Amino acid sequence: MQPSVPSSSPSGSARRGLLTERIARELEHDIRSGEIAVGTKLPSERELASQFGASRNVVREVLRRLEAQHLIEVAPGRGSFVREQSSGQARGYDALYRAGRPTVRQLIEARIPLEVEMVRLATERATDEDIAAMRAARDGLESATDVVVKAQADMEFHDAIAVAGKNPVLRIMLSSIGGMMFEMMLRSNSDPSIGEPGVPHHPEIFEAIEARDVDLACARMREHLMLGLRTYGADLDVQVDTMARNHIETLLGQTESHRASSGR
Repeated sequence: MQPSVPSSSPSGSARRGLLTERIARELEHDIRSGEIAVGTKLPSERELASQFGASRNVVREVLRRLEAQHLIEVAPGRGSFVREQSSGQARGYDALYRAGRPTVRQLIEARIPLEVEMVRLATERATDEDIAAMRAARDGLESATDVVVKAQADMEFHDAIAVAGKNPVLRIMLSSIGGMMFEMMLRSNSDPSIGEPGVPHHPEIFEAIEARDVDLACARMREHLMLGLRTYGADLDVQVDTMARNHIETLLGQTESHRASSGR
């Protein structure tokens, strides 16, 4: 989670990113739940753009994501069709987790032991190349401004630590909760209430790893992750999906207010 907060309401590319997230989440849910049946042809790009109040570029990005997830098949000249899901795809870890309706608190509780162990291993095992990759991820996170880009950079930093730990099982475990982590990061990177002075964040964690101080790196990662237990308030025991949906809508509302006040 990242404490720094954009100084103004998101707009422009940030709005496009948020719209992409909202539309992709809605269509993915409808496909996985069977509300949109296998073999169904999705509306055209133009129709989807009108339905969701988005540009065709946003719709194209959504369709690319759904295709990459093997949820749809794009037939040139014919359109996009919902694919039949294999048992493995239908029971992917993310879908299994979400079926249990995990809360923000439960996700944080799961991340603490997982990521504290990963940072311990990374501090002991990171090569010079790993350190460089973590530094680049940290710098990308610090320089990002759009909420969605910042959340993506946040994920890259945590993944760089997982790679440096040289344990593929732990990295796969982290990846399996990546979707829900990303949704939390959208919130933590844009909500001033999540920040708390004096708490170690990405630069301090990286500093401890680079110094090969295992105890300090573990302590800083633990404190960093536990921040959410103190700052999420009423949302702490809300389902991750619900929290993310509500926050995306809030951010989109802010972009519309910002556009209206600036006369765009």
